[in-house]
Amino acid sequence: MTTFLTAAAEAVQLSPVFDSVRLAAELAAVTAHTWNVQRTHTYGGQVGLPAAIDWRVLPLRSLGGDPERTDPGGPGPLPFAPTHWLSQLPYLGQILDAVPAPLNAVRLMALGPGAVSDPHRDPKYRLDRGIVRLHIPVVTDPGAVLVLDGVEHCWQPGTLWYGDFSREHLVRNTSQRVTRVHVVIDALLTADLAAWFPDAWQELLTHGEILLNRTGPAGAPAWPGGLPYEALLPTGFADFDSPAPLDGSLIPARIDRDTDGDLVLTVAGRAFVLVPADDTGELRFSGWSEQRTLQPDGGGLTLRVRRGRALANRHVPAPPPAS
Repeated sequence: MTTFLTAAAEAVQLSPVFDSVRLAAELAAVTAHTWNVQRTHTYGGQVGLPAAIDWRVLPLRSLGGDPERTDPGGPGPLPFAPTHWLSQLPYLGQILDAVPAPLNAVRLMALGPGAVSDPHRDPKYRLDRGIVRLHIPVVTDPGAVLVLDGVEHCWQPGTLWYGDFSREHLVRNTSQRVTRVHVVIDALLTADLAAWFPDAWQELLTHGEILLNRTGPAGAPAWPGGLPYEALLPTGFADFDSPAPLDGSLIPARIDRDTDGDLVLTVAGRAFVLVPADDTGELRFSGWSEQRTLQPDGGGLTLRVRRGRALANRHVPAPPPAS
């Protein structure tokens, strides 16, 4: 019998426990300056307004390794890479290297005394999309809580937690003196990472509406044939909010390598780095999961869209050569 996504609790502690003393001690290497306030970024380089509360961020992995990006990022023209701040945190670097999953953004997030966020949702962090957000508390206080789906949490330093942040949540720090600091890790859910969840979750992770990503080879993928490759894609395929990414009319797209050797898809004025989903030639968007992929098949492209364990695909033939 299938265990559905709604059977999952709002949060759960995962199996590794880390040295909280070492984690806290490493903060001294990166707290000589004031961290930037959390801001949103949009495609094209536009930067949103800073957070209205004392909510500061030190990026450890970001798009292009930018040490100033406080946002979680997403699919775009740059892959995620470590910032120079991570090199100053060797123990935390070891922890991140041990996470058995591709990592997107990793940030140290500091919530100052008296700060309270507005309730909000982060809809892309869903098990059926194969994208998860993990927390490792570093500094906390009984008055610093996460309210997730109506449940208050005060996770302890050195523990590792998964939370379903697609549900409504807020953070609140009523402490008068302590700044709450968490490591926030955005990762793709893999079978190896699923093994870190407790036994009570394994039925859901094995049979439920969950998307488990594979781990592709490192580096830029090969491309069979010449580049650039002219393609036709449905209008919604590179729109990550589209409810029907395989539907709609076809629009011109182009696949080529950039100056760094990354394989880049350009469509509707936007560029996306493509990376291997596995070792068979299936490609996903860097910064996204296998929720949508493309694969050259000799006569065009096979496009795939997954939701949980459900799979839909569409073949788009290669356009005829220009006369």
